[in-house]
Amino acid sequence: MQALVAMEPRQLRWDTLVALRASSKGQLRYCPHWLQDEDILEGCITPLELSPYSGWVLDRVVVQSDQEMAPSGSSTPEESTPVTKRSSLEITSAGKQGFSPLSSTAPSETKGNDDRSLLEMDQEFYRAVLPSKVTEVEGCIQMYEEMHRLKGKEGLRQRQEQQEQMVRAVYDLASEQLKRFDELKELKQHQEFQDLQEVMEKSSKEAQGQQEKLKEEHRHRAKVLNLKLREAEQQRQRQEELERQRKEEGQERLRRLYSIQEEVLQLNQQIDPNYKHKDLPRIDLSAYSNRGNQICGLVSGLIRTTSEKGFPTQADVANTERALQEMRGLISSMQQEIAAAVEEKRRRDEEEAKQKQKESLNKEQTNAQTPAPAQQAGGKPQKEGLQVKADESTMQWYQQLQDAAEQCVAAFSGISNCKDNSEVKKIKTDLQKAATIPVSQISRIAGSQLREIFDKINNLLSGKTVQSGGRSVSVTQHPQGLDFVYYKLAEKFVNQGEEEVSSHRDSAFPIAVVASGIWEMHPRVGDLFLAHLHKKCPYAVPFYPALKEGTPMEEYQKMLGYQVKDSKVEEQDHFLKRMSGLIRLYAAIIQLQWPYGNKQGPHPHGLHHGWRWLAQMLNMEPLADVTATLLYDFLEVCGNALMKQYQAQFWKIMLLIRDDYCPRIEAITSSRQMGSLMRFRQFLEECLQQKEIPLPKGTLQSSFWRS
Repeated sequence: MQALVAMEPRQLRWDTLVALRASSKGQLRYCPHWLQDEDILEGCITPLELSPYSGWVLDRVVVQSDQEMAPSGSSTPEESTPVTKRSSLEITSAGKQGFSPLSSTAPSETKGNDDRSLLEMDQEFYRAVLPSKVTEVEGCIQMYEEMHRLKGKEGLRQRQEQQEQMVRAVYDLASEQLKRFDELKELKQHQEFQDLQEVMEKSSKEAQGQQEKLKEEHRHRAKVLNLKLREAEQQRQRQEELERQRKEEGQERLRRLYSIQEEVLQLNQQIDPNYKHKDLPRIDLSAYSNRGNQICGLVSGLIRTTSEKGFPTQADVANTERALQEMRGLISSMQQEIAAAVEEKRRRDEEEAKQKQKESLNKEQTNAQTPAPAQQAGGKPQKEGLQVKADESTMQWYQQLQDAAEQCVAAFSGISNCKDNSEVKKIKTDLQKAATIPVSQISRIAGSQLREIFDKINNLLSGKTVQSGGRSVSVTQHPQGLDFVYYKLAEKFVNQGEEEVSSHRDSAFPIAVVASGIWEMHPRVGDLFLAHLHKKCPYAVPFYPALKEGTPMEEYQKMLGYQVKDSKVEEQDHFLKRMSGLIRLYAAIIQLQWPYGNKQGPHPHGLHHGWRWLAQMLNMEPLADVTATLLYDFLEVCGNALMKQYQAQFWKIMLLIRDDYCPRIEAITSSRQMGSLMRFRQFLEECLQQKEIPLPKGTLQSSFWRS
């Protein structure tokens, strides 16, 4: 029982301690950085004061003390109890009013009053409680507080050590984290540097690729620009060429207008309103004269109008040509009327016509190319004495050349007729190319080029080896090779005159000078050239083949020089163009000599052959459209050389042609074929007026051979 009594005060103390721990001071929280606060121990230095819970503690102690004193106390329970109860109630009420733990949330404005009331209550309690108990309680409280202070100090020290350890741990952790952070940062920087380097390399590669692409685009654009510039230059050149062609065409049309006007005026002069024939009744030609004057005025007006505008158009040329055709038709109608009157007179005067004359007339009507004695406009026959066929000596010379050509063909029949032997065929092809290709390459580019071509042909004919098509070729490869090359070379020269010279008249001179040089070095080539020329152009003899009985018309046309394909004879314009090219080549050959020849002898076929040809042409009856064309081409090319060679005799021939031979040509020329005659007459008039034959266009000057 005593042990239980003794445990109760100790239990009360622990309750007190628990209450103190639950108090506001016991619930204080210690800052880990309390060393930085100067007032951290201020609560331990302040004077000791009784806790607000002291009343409650004393109430419990006094009640326990009264219970202990009740059995042995001098006063009766009734006397002590009221005091105890009163004191307890006072303390309790005081504690409940201001210091109970349940009322710890009282307003702050009543705190001062509560402290005074608590002090008064404590004083009253102190008077009521025995001094020994109070002292013991106070001592216990002080001891508890001291223990609590020491414990708090120790706890504070331990807490401080924990905080320091924690700080050190945090510092170490922070240091490690900083190191990791630095490492991570360094790694990140390294990675960023690597990424940056990769990006830079990638950018550099992209820049290089872009640069290459730009270069490629620049090259492409430069190429496109160059193409555009080239196209622009070509377009400019085309424009200039078109403008030049337009001007040339305009000038050509203007010249055509002037020639038409001249021809119209000349035709109009043929209309004589007072025309009379001594044996014919009067024929009134005034209507023809009036219409002719109207046509001349119309043509003059057209030319005047076009001269004001600039160059004439194709429509202007067409209008003037229609006027010319009308004038020709007018002249033809007049001539028909005169011819009808003449025919009527002939029928009256000649009742008996000879059968030979009728047959000759029929032959003239069926074949326009068969020559017949020319008639003057009035019907009076011109003087007799002209031949219908060539001289006997000329025909013998012609036949000798043709026989020589046939003998040459027979001489290389083995190489030409070989079909099975591939080696011979190959030799034949190589020899033909070696002979003909250089002739095709002759041009007016430079004299050195002509010399190379001449040397190549001369070496081939001399038996030397030449290169042709990348192959070595020589006439010694076959026994008949030289005859074959002679024949093909001569044939090629004639073909060039027929094809090249007919289209480009200037080319006659370079071809002629090479042919003349080869002729001089190898005379057999010249004979074969003449044979081919006479066969394609019999007028170069001159020779007019006669139509024999039983000869087909197609064969006769070929004998006259016409090309017949599929029973169709070539057009007259194309025929005259080919004949013109051949005569121009012949006229150029007879006046040119190879300037580098070793022989200083005469020309193998010089100007005297041209004089002979001209004389024989004038001794033969003319052919409509052919004779005027050939004479004009021959004299235009060779007239200057003949003039210098024969001088006065040449001008006599020119006067004879104008005064005697041109009327013969006009008598057999229809109005549709009058163009060539008018051109020839104009050429004759200009030459006779100037007493000079101009140098032909395309003559090779001395400067050409230095190029």
